[in-house]
Amino acid sequence: MRLDRAEFRIVSLPLLQPFRTSFGVVSEKTFLLLRLFGEGLEGAAEGVMDARPQYREETLSGALALLRETVLPEVLGRDWVNPEELTRHLSFLRGNRMALATAEMAFWDLHARSLGRPLSALLGGVRDAVPVGVSLGIQPSVQATVETARAHAERGYRRIKLKIEPGWDVEVVRAVKAALPDMPVTVDANAAYTPAHLNTLLELDGLGLDYIEQPLAWNDLRDHAKLQALMRTPLCLDECITTAQDARKALETGACRLVNIKVGRVGGHLEARRVHDVAASFGAPVWCGGMLESGVGRAHNIHLATLENFTKPGDTSSSSRYWARDIICEALETESGLMPVPPGPGTGVTLDLPFLDSVTRMRETVTPASPQVTAWGAG
Repeated sequence: MRLDRAEFRIVSLPLLQPFRTSFGVVSEKTFLLLRLFGEGLEGAAEGVMDARPQYREETLSGALALLRETVLPEVLGRDWVNPEELTRHLSFLRGNRMALATAEMAFWDLHARSLGRPLSALLGGVRDAVPVGVSLGIQPSVQATVETARAHAERGYRRIKLKIEPGWDVEVVRAVKAALPDMPVTVDANAAYTPAHLNTLLELDGLGLDYIEQPLAWNDLRDHAKLQALMRTPLCLDECITTAQDARKALETGACRLVNIKVGRVGGHLEARRVHDVAASFGAPVWCGGMLESGVGRAHNIHLATLENFTKPGDTSSSSRYWARDIICEALETESGLMPVPPGPGTGVTLDLPFLDSVTRMRETVTPASPQVTAWGAG
């Protein structure tokens, strides 16, 4: 497969409702969309880096520069047998997992389409639908949280995840658990707590949660291991895990008992599969996290979550929860708590180009000869 050219877009999609976490409030999702072209086909992927480095250290502008100036000059105009070969060629680059994932995932989509096969089949998936939970941002009140959680339980979602932060934790969890005693409930702190919050974390430990996600610092395995030793509730790590080696160290030292895999965070599908396999070797379940992706990123997540050890419901809930209109033609909607895998080659989704043009803030084409800006501004 020869890569002929690439196209970047910076896309902004307004959320139907603001999504609040311990990081702040998101009302509009701005993301990088990468399209790779070769042999009359195209593959697409979505970068999960934010404008500011508040989730991990990467940023949208930094990723765009790295891809434009380093990654694409290395891969365009060349023939690649498969994604493994392309990834090995880029292995000299340190860090920048999200930027590298964007290129790797777009090539996976293109490669699978060239073979006429679904991405899930190439990754080793074993399901045609994946179990889905819902992630609820911090709500205006406890009662509003209970009502929202109940509404999603009635729609068939198989897990309720509550975003928490100091001061918004024990009371809201108690209320939701009381309202939905048979529903698996989890919490996600996004690294908002410190060891000084131990009493609060131990209170959460007594509330029957399925797991507690990333309570402590984004880069701290040691304190998570100390905390897990004090708790019955499993800890799940997210931000701390960027490679299969991170997953091994976390599970080996008892820093967690399960892992959230975000394909963009760990550098792409190959490393995501390695993290999955490492966790399986420890008997630790994994699940697929989300980053408020559009349909392009959501479709990649769905295909990844078909692997065998994704036994916990993931965050790939219906696109209609987030967007009035998505940038793909297909509807990614749950059915009785299951998200069907989009049929067809590659990710199985196609870009709605007229609508995509209307929400594009910047567009740039890169060729093997030299980067060339072809359009700036909306559309």
